[in-house]
Amino acid sequence: MKVIIVDDEPKAIELIVSYLKHFSNLELVNTFRNGLKALEFLNTHTVDVVFLDINMPHLSGLSLSKMITPKTSIVFTTAYSEHALESYDVNTTDYLLKPISLERFSKTITKLINTQEQNNNNSSNTFSEYPATLFVKSGLETHQLQITAINYLQKDGNYMYYFVADKKIMARQSIGEALSKLPSDFIQVQKSYIVNFSKITAIQTDSLFIDTIQIPIGNQYKAALLARLK
Repeated sequence: MKVIIVDDEPKAIELIVSYLKHFSNLELVNTFRNGLKALEFLNTHTVDVVFLDINMPHLSGLSLSKMITPKTSIVFTTAYSEHALESYDVNTTDYLLKPISLERFSKTITKLINTQEQNNNNSSNTFSEYPATLFVKSGLETHQLQITAINYLQKDGNYMYYFVADKKIMARQSIGEALSKLPSDFIQVQKSYIVNFSKITAIQTDSLFIDTIQIPIGNQYKAALLARLK
């Protein structure tokens, strides 16, 4: 697993670096003392785990965490326990209270490994019971769509729009009809939107992003979406 550390305290970074040396399956790729620098790095690099301090100047750890893809596990590190509840509103794997002991750190690593294994199993099984393609009737034409290439669906009146790469395919169907033909990786996040969970690049309080496309999250769907992030 590829790891970065984001903390404005050099000694805090040094401690985590020393702990990571005990675990051969974790690869430290970079460290940052500034949340903005870390965000710049994450915009062009993919990592599996971010050890993230909460209280930092310019861009706090909580703010940064909401800009990180849900596919990346976040472990918050802080000296302030009052942030624990708020931290679990985002994609948090664990919460380490400073000073961090090696024993407590080891438990976090075990949780990270278990989470990665579970995610790998889920991703390999998600589409296995479904065909690789989906036939969608649009007017007089029928389009064959690669299911994994579908980014999201949007309901507008009696019509459903499938957004696939740079294409938009219109079909006359309901939300229920669309969901019944799609694997479980597709989830409804608002009364008019279904998204491919694997395509989500960032999540905010009331919306999510698939690359540069912002999609609203309805209150009644928020709990189910957050549960998928755990």
